Amino acid sequence: MSILAVGSMALDSVETPFGKAERVLGGSATYFGTSASFFTEVKLVAVVGDDFPSEHLEFLESRSIDTRGVTREKGKTFFWRGKYDYNLNEAQTLDTQLNVFASFSPQIPPEYAEPSILFLANIDPELQMNVLKQVKRPGLIALDTMNYWINGSLEPLKQAISQIDLLIINEGEARQLSNQINLVQAARTILGMGIKTLIIKRGEYGVIMFDRTSVFAAPAYPLGSVMDPTGAGDTFAGGFLGYLDNTGNLDEASLRRAVIFGSVMASYNVEDFSLDRLRRLSHKEIQDRFHKFKALTHFEGLE
Repeated sequence: MSILAVGSMALDSVETPFGKAERVLGGSATYFGTSASFFTEVKLVAVVGDDFPSEHLEFLESRSIDTRGVTREKGKTFFWRGKYDYNLNEAQTLDTQLNVFASFSPQIPPEYAEPSILFLANIDPELQMNVLKQVKRPGLIALDTMNYWINGSLEPLKQAISQIDLLIINEGEARQLSNQINLVQAARTILGMGIKTLIIKRGEYGVIMFDRTSVFAAPAYPLGSVMDPTGAGDTFAGGFLGYLDNTGNLDEASLRRAVIFGSVMASYNVEDFSLDRLRRLSHKEIQDRFHKFKALTHFEGLE
């Protein structure tokens, strides 16, 4: 069992009301892969520049993440600078430099071509479709996207969505993609695009999972300290899909547990800048918080 993740690796500079970090490790593939690696084998396809510190690749490899699909190109690594105010659900982008990521064209190594799960992180939907052509169809294909592609590449995005099983987006993107204000109506519209499952991330309010017959919601874990929400969505996706790959089971009970494991991973990620909290995270801490999530949402039925 293994997950193939195709996305970005980046250097981020982030400021929140609680501190700042300069040129730290970031990117969708990085957050996703680190989170998923606590549960299963991960293979990454991404691009970095010749300024990308080797220590970051060494960290990923220390997590037993296969980085042979990460290419190093001449030039600078994708860079993002952002700032959060006390509304930590929304980042203010101060600077985006695509650099080598601007010409990223994922080439899937032959040894990566038969994953059990494929995660298409937030990249151009035409590139996402190109990746689909390079792999044998896995048991589960999940895709993430953002408002930029919904605005500028809607038709290619809809084509990509029609070829996947599971879509992971935030609530603003769900409303934008569906042209529906109500999230239930939005979910029905998006499910009508051909997917089996939709996960809507709601930041500090948790997550809702929809399929054609059921709805499952989980709150965010109540935290006393939130330092940096960057990468929380990709960390959620890593925990969610990593757990599913570990079990090899895609029934509804497994999907619901996967939502909680994804939420657990995201809750730890926001406790420090970059991936610093995940660097220190233990499997015992993951299990402990999973059980606390269960207690948080448990109640007895009527007699």
